[in-house]
Amino acid sequence: MTTLLEICVGDVGGLETAVEAGADRIELCASLDQGGLTPSAGLIEVAAAAPVPVHVLIRPRAGGFVYTAREFETMLRDIAFCRRAGVAGVVIGALDRHHDLDADGLATLVGAARGMDITLHRAFDLTRDPFAALETAVALGIPRILTSGQEQRASEGRDLIAVLAEAAGERISLMPGGGLNAENAQLFLAIPGVRELHASCKTRYQAEALKLQGFDSAAPGRTDATAIRAMKAAMV
Repeated sequence: MTTLLEICVGDVGGLETAVEAGADRIELCASLDQGGLTPSAGLIEVAAAAPVPVHVLIRPRAGGFVYTAREFETMLRDIAFCRRAGVAGVVIGALDRHHDLDADGLATLVGAARGMDITLHRAFDLTRDPFAALETAVALGIPRILTSGQEQRASEGRDLIAVLAEAAGERISLMPGGGLNAENAQLFLAIPGVRELHASCKTRYQAEALKLQGFDSAAPGRTDATAIRAMKAAMV
């Protein structure tokens, strides 16, 4: 069974490292410390030239996933830009005020991304009924769902992921993500139907000290080639 490793990156250095280390697909984000936001136009255009498929996160702001009409307009414009840039796919998600998937809003985004690959992001993990959300995603024609099994880490939500994968069958792919690494990769690949894994494979490092207040940050994460290679080896 062929398996695929998607690596989430937030900058050009991470993109280059992930490609060189053997990532099969890239999820491109900005502001990973806020759960990921839509990256800059320049970064998207650079990533579009990568030799592996790149999926761009479409998320206009931090916080929840209940969006206004203007925020949907922003996401539609971002999807249109991604199409012009030539990236392979987009990563989307939206909820209604009841914490169900916003089927109408998502249908608009899916329509804008038609012909591109699509992933439903972890807004899925905040839905009140993941099985109903699964059926909504199937009805919308979304190819895959990124999920931690509605827990902070996928290792804690594995049982739900397994049941969801059984319910999904061949209709949609379940891609576990959230704390995955070389040590637990096989735990998820043992779930029937799971063939794709999502990870960041980051390590913390001491960045250059910045004297201006507001520009410094706690030790940031950096994409780790060794961790990616170890995870790829563990997935064989």
